[in-house]
Amino acid sequence: VEIAQNLPTATVIGCDDVDCATSLQSVLGSSRFRIYTSQEIVSIELGGALKNVFALAAGISDGLKLGDNSKAALVTRSLAELVRLGVAMGGNANAFYGLSGAGDLIVTCYSDRSRNHTVGERLGRGEPLAQITASMKAVAEGIPTTQSAWECARRLKIATPIIDQVYAVLYQQTKPTVALEELLRREQKPEQL
Repeated sequence: VEIAQNLPTATVIGCDDVDCATSLQSVLGSSRFRIYTSQEIVSIELGGALKNVFALAAGISDGLKLGDNSKAALVTRSLAELVRLGVAMGGNANAFYGLSGAGDLIVTCYSDRSRNHTVGERLGRGEPLAQITASMKAVAEGIPTTQSAWECARRLKIATPIIDQVYAVLYQQTKPTVALEELLRREQKPEQL
């Protein structure tokens, strides 16, 4: 919507072929649409998928009316979790701090236009998942991505507390307030990104 409104934005094109990426950059870019290029295709794909899981969590936070500080902490810890799992799945840590990682994560977690954020917000308000999905005209990709991310994290033995709790809400009928308490009960330790 914002691109159609000619509002300034930026994106990243992932391509193994530098010449092809540069060509696309020059053809598609404009003074209002800034395009960066990257050869970190796996990282771009993982960032684009995993951010949807964290957008569900951010929506749940908003649905529970937890406030701006809680949401900022959640999104920051989501980035750490995204990087941890993404690296274990073959991504490059530095690439996750760019537009397709941190950038996409932030916009999706804070946008009222995000389907995943909307689903999370409705879950946080207490609506059943089946009712939410039945009322939607489009798919919220974060729902199936949560299951895949949860399974990958288990297989790779990566700690993913936020993904774990989103999974519990979606697939184990855990109440969002209980999932929140599970996160808050975790051992306090030094911050590591």
